[in-house]
Amino acid sequence: MNRELEYMFVQSARVWIPDAEEVWKSAELTKDYKNGDASLQLMLEDGTSIDHKLDPKTKNLPYLRNPDILVGENDLTALSYLHEPAVLHNLKVRFIDSKLIYTYCGIVLVAINPYETLPIYGTDIINAYSGQNMGDMDPHIFAVAEEAYKQMARDERNQSIIVSGESGAGKTVSAKYAMRYFATVSGSASEANVEEKVLASNPIMEAIGNAKTTRNDNSSRFGKYIEIGFDNRYRIIGANMRTYLLEKSRVVFQADEERNYHVFYQLCASANLPEFKNLRLSSANDFLYTRQGRSPVIEGVDDAKELRTTRHAFTLLGINESYQIGLFQVLAAILHLGNVEIKDRDSDSSLIAPNNRHLTAFCELVGVAYQDMSQWLCHRKLKTAAETYVKPLPRLQATNARDALSKHIYAKLFNWIVEHVNKALVTNIKQHSFIGVLDIYGFETFEINSFEQFCINYANEKLQQQFNMHVFKLEQEEYMKEQIPWTLIDFYDNQPCINLIEAKMGILDLLDEECKMPKGSDDSWAQKLYNTHLKTCSLFEKPRMSNRAFIIQHFADKVEYQCEGFLEKNKDTVNEEQINVLKASKFNLLVELFQDEEKATTPTGQVPGTGGRTRLSIKPDKGRDMSSKEHKKTVGCQFRNSLQMLMETLNATTPHYVRCIKPNDFKLAFSFDPKRAVQQLRACGVLETIRISAAGFPSRWTYQEFFSRYRVLMKQKDVLPDKKLTCKNVLEKLVQDQDKYQFGKTKIFFRAGQVAYLEKLRADKLRAACIRIQKTIRCWLARKKYLRQRSAAITIQRFTRGYQARCLAKFMRRTQAATVIQKYQRMCVERKRYRQKQAAALAMQTILRAYMARQKYRALLREHKAIIIQKHVRGWLARCWYKRCLEAIVYLQCCIRRMRAKRELKKLKIEARSVEHFKKLNKGMENKIMQLQRKIDEQNKDNRVISERLVSLESSYASESERMRGELGRLRGVEEDAKNKASQVSSLLEELERLKKELSVTQQEKKTIEDWAQKYRDEMEKMVSELKDQNGLLKKEKDDLNRMIQEQGQQMTEKMARAIAQETQQLETDLNEERSRYQNLLTEHLRLEEKYDDLKEELAHSSNVSKPGHRRTDSTHSSNESEYTYNSEYAELEEGSRAGEDVTRGMDTSLTLKLQKRVTELEQEKQSLRNELENKEEQFQRARARDDAQFRKARGAELEYESLKRQELESENKKLRHDLAEMRQSLLGDAATGAGAPGSPAYKVLLDQLNASCEELEVRKEEVLILRSQLVSQKEAMHHKETMTEPSVFAQDVNKLKDADELKQAYVGLKDTNRLLEQQLQTQRRTYDSEVESLRGELQNVKEENNRQQQLLAQNLQLPPEARIEASLQHEITRLTNENLELMADDPTASREARVVILRRMVDLMEQLEKQDRTIRKLKKQLKVYSKRIGEMGAGQTEGQTSPGQTVEEPIHPVNIPRREKDFQGMLEYKKEDEMKLVKNLILELKPRGVAVNLIPGLPAYILFMCLRHADYVNDDQKVRTLLTSTINSIKKILKKRGDDFETVSFWLANTCRFLHCLKQYSGDEAFMKHNTSRQNEHCLSNFDLAEYRQVISDLAIQIYQQLVKCMENILQPMIVSGMLEHETIQGVSGVKPTGLRKRTSSIADEGTYTLDSILRQLSAFHSTMCQHGTDPELIKQVVKQLFYIIGAVTLNNLLLRKDMCSWSKGMQIRYNVSQLEEWLRDKGLMICGAKETLEPLIQAAQLLQVKKKTDEDAEAICSMCHALTTAQIVKVLNLYTPVNEFEERVSVAFIRTIQTRLRDRCESPQLLMDTKMIYPVTFPFNPSSLALETIQIPTSLNLSFLTRV
Repeated sequence: MNRELEYMFVQSARVWIPDAEEVWKSAELTKDYKNGDASLQLMLEDGTSIDHKLDPKTKNLPYLRNPDILVGENDLTALSYLHEPAVLHNLKVRFIDSKLIYTYCGIVLVAINPYETLPIYGTDIINAYSGQNMGDMDPHIFAVAEEAYKQMARDERNQSIIVSGESGAGKTVSAKYAMRYFATVSGSASEANVEEKVLASNPIMEAIGNAKTTRNDNSSRFGKYIEIGFDNRYRIIGANMRTYLLEKSRVVFQADEERNYHVFYQLCASANLPEFKNLRLSSANDFLYTRQGRSPVIEGVDDAKELRTTRHAFTLLGINESYQIGLFQVLAAILHLGNVEIKDRDSDSSLIAPNNRHLTAFCELVGVAYQDMSQWLCHRKLKTAAETYVKPLPRLQATNARDALSKHIYAKLFNWIVEHVNKALVTNIKQHSFIGVLDIYGFETFEINSFEQFCINYANEKLQQQFNMHVFKLEQEEYMKEQIPWTLIDFYDNQPCINLIEAKMGILDLLDEECKMPKGSDDSWAQKLYNTHLKTCSLFEKPRMSNRAFIIQHFADKVEYQCEGFLEKNKDTVNEEQINVLKASKFNLLVELFQDEEKATTPTGQVPGTGGRTRLSIKPDKGRDMSSKEHKKTVGCQFRNSLQMLMETLNATTPHYVRCIKPNDFKLAFSFDPKRAVQQLRACGVLETIRISAAGFPSRWTYQEFFSRYRVLMKQKDVLPDKKLTCKNVLEKLVQDQDKYQFGKTKIFFRAGQVAYLEKLRADKLRAACIRIQKTIRCWLARKKYLRQRSAAITIQRFTRGYQARCLAKFMRRTQAATVIQKYQRMCVERKRYRQKQAAALAMQTILRAYMARQKYRALLREHKAIIIQKHVRGWLARCWYKRCLEAIVYLQCCIRRMRAKRELKKLKIEARSVEHFKKLNKGMENKIMQLQRKIDEQNKDNRVISERLVSLESSYASESERMRGELGRLRGVEEDAKNKASQVSSLLEELERLKKELSVTQQEKKTIEDWAQKYRDEMEKMVSELKDQNGLLKKEKDDLNRMIQEQGQQMTEKMARAIAQETQQLETDLNEERSRYQNLLTEHLRLEEKYDDLKEELAHSSNVSKPGHRRTDSTHSSNESEYTYNSEYAELEEGSRAGEDVTRGMDTSLTLKLQKRVTELEQEKQSLRNELENKEEQFQRARARDDAQFRKARGAELEYESLKRQELESENKKLRHDLAEMRQSLLGDAATGAGAPGSPAYKVLLDQLNASCEELEVRKEEVLILRSQLVSQKEAMHHKETMTEPSVFAQDVNKLKDADELKQAYVGLKDTNRLLEQQLQTQRRTYDSEVESLRGELQNVKEENNRQQQLLAQNLQLPPEARIEASLQHEITRLTNENLELMADDPTASREARVVILRRMVDLMEQLEKQDRTIRKLKKQLKVYSKRIGEMGAGQTEGQTSPGQTVEEPIHPVNIPRREKDFQGMLEYKKEDEMKLVKNLILELKPRGVAVNLIPGLPAYILFMCLRHADYVNDDQKVRTLLTSTINSIKKILKKRGDDFETVSFWLANTCRFLHCLKQYSGDEAFMKHNTSRQNEHCLSNFDLAEYRQVISDLAIQIYQQLVKCMENILQPMIVSGMLEHETIQGVSGVKPTGLRKRTSSIADEGTYTLDSILRQLSAFHSTMCQHGTDPELIKQVVKQLFYIIGAVTLNNLLLRKDMCSWSKGMQIRYNVSQLEEWLRDKGLMICGAKETLEPLIQAAQLLQVKKKTDEDAEAICSMCHALTTAQIVKVLNLYTPVNEFEERVSVAFIRTIQTRLRDRCESPQLLMDTKMIYPVTFPFNPSSLALETIQIPTSLNLSFLTRV
């Protein structure tokens, strides 16, 4: 120890010394301390030197300061020196300099109230702390909440968070944020709104339980313990609240600058609402209970708005509107009751004026009789053993009784609300565990402490005992875990103090016993306390100057309690008759409040006291049936019982402690008062935690960390392979005392101060090494410079010395001559000067001596006269003082004697009056009257004796008065003489004062004239200079204007270019935002689908409803299958829910409500997007208004044509019906004769009609096909055209709005005019050229068309009839499609309108076609029936009638015979029943790894498309629809089943995209066909347009992409922080700092920890897997960009939340890690994918850690460099910057303020953290495949043998 003292207390060592103002002040030793010195030589920080005396008895040295690198630590236990000044300084540095309000102190979180809203409680912060270890992140209330939540899930043990502190320290806010954290991370949003209800209880409890105090605008005036219940999946299912110590006295009294409970002011602020008219409320200043504090308004708080919030919370918790109005009615009644004025009737009784409007309002609101309430407010019923009588109350007692009733009603209302809040938070689900949040008051001590402070401090004694035991237990467990020798740590045990309060014959027992005594009083109770505890308990003391107070030595401080009011507050009685009146109320709610009242009412409130101190009440246990005895329990007894229940609950849980500190008493933001902070730190147990930690081994290092930190103290021979043994050997050499450290299993434990000692050794070693390096380098540089200078100097000296010698000789000759001349000249000058001085000196001496003689004479004369004056004045003053004292004494004696006489007289009168009054009231009590009469007689005798004494006193007084009168006359004469002399003195003094004033006035006038002259001179000079300056400014302004005019043209051009670029960028941003919003909606839709599937699985008892099939639809509706599929699924859900309605009736419907709510929100968002789209379309519609008018004329012709076609179809239909009727008649008429047999006329007629119908049907089908192709082509072309034209129009509109000033407008107008003329000229030229080209093109087209028609005609003549019809049909479709495209290209507007017309026409034609199809089917069926009948009837006749040479005509059935292809067409045929097998083998049971390695990429997609092609080829829309639906649903199913498997998700993303590309490539659209070969063009789909199905599959691909990103994020998430921040990629750069009790993650790479190589290997694995699966290169780039964004965002967020990571060396590590990521991008050829740009914020943060941070130039460089970081992020990094070594410097507060000032004008989001959940919108660029479908072979491993190649 002596060695350490000699080493530590040396010169320049810093220590802490006590200070009255700052509590502790820092000082530096200016001289080494030697053992035995009596004092220390110190220098304060302000440069003052002091001599600090040591205590001669203890010789205790002052506390040492910690090294600078330990200042500002997250955990106070990480400090090497653990003592009070170190704790206070660390908290101050973090709070003032770094703006950090949270600090760990072992297991305690210290929270300092900033009195300012901080952006550290958002959802992004919650997500950042979720799942993190407590020591890995900076201290935060969310870290404590996460630790409690994690331990509850891990240890299966209930948890408690104990929040304590003074009023205004922030307890309620901390508890609120903890509950918000649980509600956010518990994941209960999918089940119910329980977490919203838990949070909704806060505004209710704040309204009825919080009030403004002098210390806090929203102070909780009660304690509460909230148990948040969780189920077995650790989701919130409910909550329960217990309240303690409601301050009821605040209802009737508030001190200055304080308010009543918020709810009263909220009601008064909303008094104008219609539903509150009956409450008769007005301003808060009109009611006694709300105006006493004279502060009815809180700045920045809208009470009316707060009431709306409170009512919304009531509604959310199930308290309906009627109950709410009832509650407000009771509260308004309390306000009216407080305004009831009680007047004196006489001294012993009181009354209330008749028809008091406030009492009338109270009675009407609560439904009681006015007379009854008026009676019992002023009277009281007394009961004796024999009878009961009514006694009037004096005004004071009646007022107190009124206030007691108001408090009692409010307490009942408070308890009722708490009970109903708990009912709303109760759930039927079984509670598995809970986390309790205790928001309770801290230790209190005031100038006057009463019963309230006694109870509060008693509760804090119990909590402190539990806290000490828990800290002691944790320390013991740590030592036992590490197997180090365990020695008992002595810590303060406050059990004796608790025994003094609650044990038998303790303070509470004696108080309850005194309350039971008939004549018990506070004084007698105080005497019992003195007699019982004064000599037996050292913690109990009696004040010296009081017999009505006592002192208790609490754990925090001594507190003196005043006994006055203890008994009354402990009894807490209310008039029973008032309660009975309220029980008889007609108001149901009020009756419900008092339904549990007994006759002997003792509520849990108390009578008001004097002053604004806390008044207590305890919420009774509603779960018990209280007996009359329990009702009569005192307040102290109830409080003790409830406190015992609370302690049992806390002891059954794992506690977590939050200590809130109030930094100052003036609510100033980030202002720190050391005195107040130390007082609270002592009271809340933080310093006790430090003391317990310091008593053991507070500093703990792992062997690896110790080796890494102190490797510089080791020699090479000391380093062994076993690092544990190495550390032991080195430590034994460095620290001689073996008791200063212990070796555990995994850690080294150090005593307090040892780490600082080792740090000093390390710093000295490094400093010595630096000095040696510097010495050697400086020596080499100096020698090199010296040799060079020496050579130059020798040369210069050689030439210089010769020149100097010549000069010297010449100089010596001249000097000798000059000396002779000077000698004679100086002699003459000095003689003349001497004679002048001699004459002047004689003259001055003569004048001065004369002046001094005159002054001395005058002084002697004044002194003589003053002595004479003083002699007379002092005599006169002495005589005056004597007379005044004598008169005062006489007068005082008279007053005292008169007062005593009056007091005796008044007492006698009162006794006489009371006897007479007692006679009137008790006429029948003769015995008592006789006794009183005897007492009166005795008193009369005493009165006579007293009167005799008074007579004697009067006589003596008269004689004394005569003597005093004579003396008074004598003194008056003396006074007159003194006055005369004083008047003479005063006149002389007045004359002297007048002369002085005249002299001062003269001097002032002289000074004024001189000042005026000087001022006039200065003004003239200033005016001249100003004129010169103005002239110069005018010239400069002229030059500036000329330069501005020259530069303005160039600036305008650049500005317009920038505006166009910005507008283009804005349009791109808007597009990305729209795409991102759409993809987010898809994500939400997927989540809802998953919820829906989960519900279906849970409803296992419901019957399985098969999916309805899709009916055949027309081509226009053929792409609505996806919508139909989703609708059918929801239909299944509805049918299943209806089938199981009886079974699931009891289930919780909250999820359904939430889903409905979410669906409604999605619909609203969809509607908003649709409205936005409509608004944009309106811009184009206005421009096309003229074209629409012209188009209507053409449209009329189309409508006429359409009507003609409809009439034609109707006529054809009638014709068919007519033919059918003729056929029926023909058949019926000739049936008997066999006329309907084959070959008969009737049969021929029937066949002719049928053939005609078939031909007509074919014609109609051909028209429909033509119209369909035209519609689709026009739709896609118009969509493309709108997309291309819209941005340009929008950009032009925006550019028009950019013009600001007139000059700019003129310039732009001139340019626009020139541009317009050029455009018109170019347009005319282009029009002419285009007309010529179009004419030539038309001519050429006509020739080509003629040749093509001739060729087609020749080809068709060679084909068979069936193929000829098909070819001609195909030719016609192609011709019409080309014409349509040409028309659309010529006139897009007309083509769009024509498309609408064609669509309508097509719908009508399809309806008619369906009718005709149905008619033809009926005719065919009837024809078959008739054919069978005819065949049966005429079979025999036909055989006999047919001649041998005659041929029988066979019936011809129209059969479509397909042509056989000679070679493979790239299609796969399968049967309908094999569809499920196809999906199962190809999707559900396919192993991605085998397919990716052995087969071609995208093979499943190719197979599915080839099957789809065959279904299209055979024109089977049902097969197409079911195949696509099954494929989509199966992909969703496999992704849901194996969505966490990266290979599965990547595989199906690649195949889904390939399938989408195939649908586009073979769709037949020219935009997608231009990259195809001629053979691929032949494989295009021919019958179905799957454009809308492409959209569905694109949405599916987006969902798979987002799932892939989440899967990759889950894999990378554990690696990012460890690899990018914690791991030392460059070994030896970062230093390991000491850790506290909250051990952070080590930066040393152990086995199993992730490094940067782990991240790079994982990225490479992702990239190679996606390449094997055939993922599109553009899609891979987007995935990599997203991954790099996640890496950068997670790393930066952790950096912003971890103070230990913000250092210069860590910035170097980050930059190196980023360079490795960039190298990986370069190796993979992904540098242009935008991934590097996503790391820019992280790169700039690393640069910010490394740059200089001192001067204004550094600030400017930082502002220009960190453009990708927000201001909040820059300031946060600067605040968190922490030196790892002593050679680094902290960032000054002034520098941070400079940065904030420079960045003040930035327009950016105030959000601190980056959004790690953000996903960039994905796009799927078209990527056609060059693979020919006919070459694909299906491997046998896929088990698809049932597929047939076609």
